[in-house]
Amino acid sequence: MASIVFYSQVHQPHRLKPYSVFHTDPFYFNDEANRQICEKVANKCYRPTTKLMLDLIRRHEGNFRISYSITGTVLDQFKKYTPDVIELFQELAATGCCEFVGETYYHSLCFLYSQDEFRQQVEMHTKLTEELFGQTPKVFRNTELIYANELANALSQIKDANGDQRFLGTLCEGTDRHLGYRSPNFVYQPPASKQGALMGPDGRPFGLLLKNYKLSDDIAFRFGNKGWEEYPLNAEKFARWVHNINGDGYLCNLFMDYETFGEHQWEDTGIFKFLEKLPEAVFDVAHKEDGSTENHFITPSEALTRFDPIGEYDVPEYISWADTERDLTAWRGNAMQHNALEETYRLERAIKDRISEAKPSATAAQKTEMNHLLNDWRKLTTSDHFYYMCTKYWADGDVHKYFSPYDSPYDGYINFMNVLDNVRTRLAGV
Repeated sequence: MASIVFYSQVHQPHRLKPYSVFHTDPFYFNDEANRQICEKVANKCYRPTTKLMLDLIRRHEGNFRISYSITGTVLDQFKKYTPDVIELFQELAATGCCEFVGETYYHSLCFLYSQDEFRQQVEMHTKLTEELFGQTPKVFRNTELIYANELANALSQIKDANGDQRFLGTLCEGTDRHLGYRSPNFVYQPPASKQGALMGPDGRPFGLLLKNYKLSDDIAFRFGNKGWEEYPLNAEKFARWVHNINGDGYLCNLFMDYETFGEHQWEDTGIFKFLEKLPEAVFDVAHKEDGSTENHFITPSEALTRFDPIGEYDVPEYISWADTERDLTAWRGNAMQHNALEETYRLERAIKDRISEAKPSATAAQKTEMNHLLNDWRKLTTSDHFYYMCTKYWADGDVHKYFSPYDSPYDGYINFMNVLDNVRTRLAGV
């Protein structure tokens, strides 16, 4: 039996407009570019892929199950530019075969810098997910699968309104250096803290679902590569690879960007035909190979309640799903990034303290300005802004350059710091 967790991240940042030292206006975000990109990706990915997911769920009578984490930043843009995309996800929610996973609202690195802001963003995202999709997330997924033992410890302490543990577990990267000889195709648990084993709801151990990066990346990155030895990849071949985890696990966690479908892997690669045939191929291969019919798709919370952890996954330093290193160097790999992050989070306390101090006597206009200021600051915490400053592979024209709206990482840094300086000026004037 192979149980497949088919999960996608859906995210778009609020991109900044060109902002020089001579700008003094408080309007930082390139609304026109954000609208164009949102509409373009909706046409190429969000609409056709989500409609296909709905069709597959109905065609397979609920045996095909999927999950998403959808950031607050992209949901805000869907509301503004493509509200029909939200309606499609709401249709998925209504099927009972789609689970929505918790995130930080602004897809930020706040866990690394501010536990207070982290909890606030988790709560904001939870409330938005409840409002739009009628679900309270039971499983968490940190920005870019950033994970270490201390994240599990923090998540296991987050409580719901009844005082019970909120999360069953979290998604994270399955790295070879931490797994050693072991397979990512099981449920794991973090090491015990000083207070004992980390627990989730109902007395279950707090669980970890590890991305099978090889099989996930076969779809996300290698699918359309004509130089790949396995090209072309069809659903039947991939289903055999999934089925072959039997004997070395029972859980295949396929985690990828939703934009894989139609945006990163264009329609002419055959990605939609592959996706359309995948569930049936997964179901059929078990019968053909060994006479069973037990391969199936499950959601993250189903995986964490169905399977017990087989051991500890000990990750003392931070990992992520970015680049070959799978560490934090995509966002904190050079002096520019470190400086931008430190200066950004240095403003947090000043902004929040100013709001708290001003509440009793502030005018309506002041309260509005302070709320706008906090909202703008939070948009600046989105990890993409720091990703655009990455220098490690720029000369090779890698994925960082593909995603960046800037001519160079240095332009990204200068533009960001100009905006941040204006935020300081606004704060001083409130």
